[in-house]
Amino acid sequence: MAEEATRKRGLTSKPKQGDGGSIGPAPQQPDPGVVLLSGGNPQIAKGYGDAPVQAYIAAMPGWKSELGRRLDALVEQAVPDVSKAVKWNTPFYGVESGRWFLAFHCFTKYVKLTFFDGALLDPVPPGKSRQERVRYLDIREGDVLDERQFLDWVQQASRLPGERL
Repeated sequence: MAEEATRKRGLTSKPKQGDGGSIGPAPQQPDPGVVLLSGGNPQIAKGYGDAPVQAYIAAMPGWKSELGRRLDALVEQAVPDVSKAVKWNTPFYGVESGRWFLAFHCFTKYVKLTFFDGALLDPVPPGKSRQERVRYLDIREGDVLDERQFLDWVQQASRLPGERL
């Protein structure tokens, strides 16, 4: 029962075949030319396309960079023609110009994934927001991402109206 509750949170209690793995320390150091803002979030210039998103991911500190690479690869797997951008020092993913369904942001001890229409996903991601439609998934070091659930959420989210920013 506890494992099912954890799975509904988008994380699993232990690695399973095809479900991803533990998010552990990464040997890479962020680009020394990139400023890390409060909480360790990389300061990356606003830009559209894959390059600014990859610059953000490369600048994510420690274990978060490996998580960012995995999240980016999973989003591309789920939505092959995904649009990408960095706005407000945050990577955004969308399906058409100006319509975004997912973003993520570094904090000191976790990475916060934002599903802009998350309240419409099944199951609903666990993190509530002050905004009725938005739901979050927080991933901490050592958490095991449930990749099947994440892929399902991304596919569902990509078909919803999203956020125009």
